[in-house]
Amino acid sequence: MLGSAVIVFRETLEAALIVAIVMGATRGVALRGRWIAGGVALGIVGALVVAMFAGVISEAVQGRGQELFNAGVLLVAVAMLAWHNVWMSSHARKHVEEMRHLGHDVQVGAKPLSAMLAVTAVAVLREGAETVLFLYGLMATGGTAGLALGGALGLVGGAAVGVLLYFGLLRIPLRHFFTVTGVIVLLLAAGLAASAAGFLVQAGLLPTLIEQVWDTSGILSMDGLAGRMLHVLVGYNDRPTGIELLFYVVTLVTILALMRLFGARSTRAARAAAAKEGAPA
Repeated sequence: MLGSAVIVFRETLEAALIVAIVMGATRGVALRGRWIAGGVALGIVGALVVAMFAGVISEAVQGRGQELFNAGVLLVAVAMLAWHNVWMSSHARKHVEEMRHLGHDVQVGAKPLSAMLAVTAVAVLREGAETVLFLYGLMATGGTAGLALGGALGLVGGAAVGVLLYFGLLRIPLRHFFTVTGVIVLLLAAGLAASAAGFLVQAGLLPTLIEQVWDTSGILSMDGLAGRMLHVLVGYNDRPTGIELLFYVVTLVTILALMRLFGARSTRAARAAAAKEGAPA
């Protein structure tokens, strides 16, 4: 029972944290619940399909299929999170003003929601597939005692932590909310990019550059709850390789640069529109 509880808790926690961040980042957007629920449903279906063909995937591309699949899923999530942050950098001000005036769900378009559906889908897909495969491994080795109960406890525990994070995000004042969630999404994307680099190293497609940049496992191990949460939220790694650190930094800098570029364009356009409205006829 303990083994299944730990496995399901860990995988559910990672997916739940990402879903909580997505829910927070789309605060005030009309119909966001349907989009995100749709992403979760697609992820669950996808995870079951992946689990059914796990052997085929693992043996694909000369035995590197699983690593390439994981890296691909993570890079899709990175792209979607980057798109969301860049889009919000040019629309956040208008979004906040609409929320202040209306006090309920606002219509800001479906662009960020389509990206967030993809993020939730791939998050649930990856963690769900790993959960199914791990549980199958336990069953294959005869560890069926208390499997269902342990899995249920792990699922509830992981989801509960995600709910707590979401309500914690909602306590942030509205004027700072999108800045804070933007930073969280930025760090999340960088961490996922670093994880993708790790899978590509395992597949033999990238060099490590540096075998181990640092080792903080004795202080904060990724095997513990705090380490796992920080790994998801900010990309913490207790023993990163050089290529993982490079992917993290490059992703961080690239998204920040795009946010500043599109944010500056939006500000200039708003000022030009205001000047035009204020100009004499």
